[in-house]
Amino acid sequence: QVQLAESGGGSVQAGGSLRLSCVASIYEPCLGWFRQAPGKEREGVATIYVDGTTYHADSVKGRFTISRDDAKNTAYLQMNSLKPEDTAMYYCAAAGFCPATMTPRAFGAWGQGTQVTVSS
Repeated sequence: QVQLAESGGGSVQAGGSLRLSCVASIYEPCLGWFRQAPGKEREGVATIYVDGTTYHADSVKGRFTISRDDAKNTAYLQMNSLKPEDTAMYYCAAAGFCPATMTPRAFGAWGQGTQVTVSS
């Protein structure tokens, strides 16, 4: 069972940037970032497959970019132009494939999460 460890969260002002990192204990073909705000369902933010194919949620397109370094079993989420509505707990997840819908049910392994708070 893969273990995932996120880091890089924090508190920033609107318009700021953060870079999240997710280290996997073993290689996984699909790595993804999800987020969950209080009282809301967990939603997909971005995923990346081993061949480089990426999906980004419409709400983050043009602001967030997912990438991976397979030599380090690590996925990154570069978040720019952050907005208060991006405030949430961000989770890394792994799966055998990346569904275009980014449904959380397709991901069997999850990290503990890292908090991102954006103030106006």
